[in-house]
Amino acid sequence: MRPLWKDVLTALFMGMVVPGLLLNAGVLLLDSQAAPVAQETEETAETLPPKISLPVRIRAADGSVTESDMDTYLVGVILAEMPADFEVEALKAQSVAARTYARKAYVTGGKHGDGSVCTDPGCCQAYLTPSDYLAKGGTQEGLSRVEQAVAATSGEVLTYDGELIEATYFSCSGGSTEDAVAVWGTAFPYLQAVDSPGEEKAVHYSDTFSFTPETFSQALGAPLSGSPTGWFRNVTFTRGGGIAEMEIGGVRYTGVELRGLLGLPSTDFSISATETTITITTHGYGHRVGMSQYGADAMALTGKDYREILAHYYQGAELTQAICLLR
Repeated sequence: MRPLWKDVLTALFMGMVVPGLLLNAGVLLLDSQAAPVAQETEETAETLPPKISLPVRIRAADGSVTESDMDTYLVGVILAEMPADFEVEALKAQSVAARTYARKAYVTGGKHGDGSVCTDPGCCQAYLTPSDYLAKGGTQEGLSRVEQAVAATSGEVLTYDGELIEATYFSCSGGSTEDAVAVWGTAFPYLQAVDSPGEEKAVHYSDTFSFTPETFSQALGAPLSGSPTGWFRNVTFTRGGGIAEMEIGGVRYTGVELRGLLGLPSTDFSISATETTITITTHGYGHRVGMSQYGADAMALTGKDYREILAHYYQGAELTQAICLLR
């Protein structure tokens, strides 16, 4: 027989040492399985570039001006300017355009002369705080998408020949953007007419307006006589498909003038007339110069990233880090 003390030692070894070895082996196994997950999380976090802090001056409706962080400001701009459920690559393109606009105002003085940007979309850029966005029915998911788009492009702006561009944008082109010179009389090499397909889902892709001969004449502020079917002559068009000039009742008007006088959403329109009704059909919404927001979303849906979207609408412009620019 084996001595009793050997049995006791064996029992102690099996009861105390072996479970510890098994536990350590289990921990090592779990660590080896967890390592790839931790590494994956690290790699995901590294996909976002470091935040680049830039100042921006915001002008409130009462004229007061406060300074804020650019990316914080841009979240409010994107929430107000573009639907949050647009593709993330379109939201990124919008972030770069809006950052470029605000940065150019900051370094050149902008429309207000003091480097500030107001929250009037008819002047500078619209703005909506995240809390107001959520209160108006926005979702946390939408807010997160916008924050992600801004963070993913932190510090990025558009330049041409080393200077910040006029990063204009608008809602919908109706199929083609417009040359800047056709709208504002000033040419920019990167603001040229380009095709913008896939915008049909836009609310104002096409609109129809009807006037009586009397209300049409009143809108123009000019007395028009005779049959309306003979009022419209000698129409010329821009490269982007808008009205360049049109003769109405013997008076020449530009498409930009008619858009303003008649309250039209776009200079891309056609007119038909009967004895009792003047019908105008428009395509697009906005000045149609620069980036079409619905066009950007359509490009993103086909797999284009924000760099490709920006290169299409601002041809010849380059993505640059704002901190690398003197102006």
